[in-house]
Amino acid sequence: MSNDHTLPGADEHAEQHRSKAESARDEAERFRRLAEEALQVSDLHREALESVRQERERLRETGEAARIAAEDARAAAESARHAATDAVRATAETLAATLEQMKAVEEMRKTLRDIRDVNKLEPN
Repeated sequence: MSNDHTLPGADEHAEQHRSKAESARDEAERFRRLAEEALQVSDLHREALESVRQERERLRETGEAARIAAEDARAAAESARHAATDAVRATAETLAATLEQMKAVEEMRKTLRDIRDVNKLEPN
């Protein structure tokens, strides 16, 4: 014993206490590092979730743009169909008018031939 006022085994007890305290500090440091790593993982997870949310928003916006474009294309196709129908009608009306004109011209030719034939038969 190095000191007369110390109890037998006190130094050993103090050493055990220091050893336990050191172990507790080491354990606390280990838990602090684990908590820090968990916080970093949590931050990465939150960032990943935010990236997924942003990607979903971009996809939603792209889908909405595609829907609008499809609707515009459908409206344009409908307008083109109406225009084509109108053009076919106009062509049919033009052909009918041309046929009527051709019939009138044929009637006039027939009339002129009849007049010519009558004039040939009549003496001058």
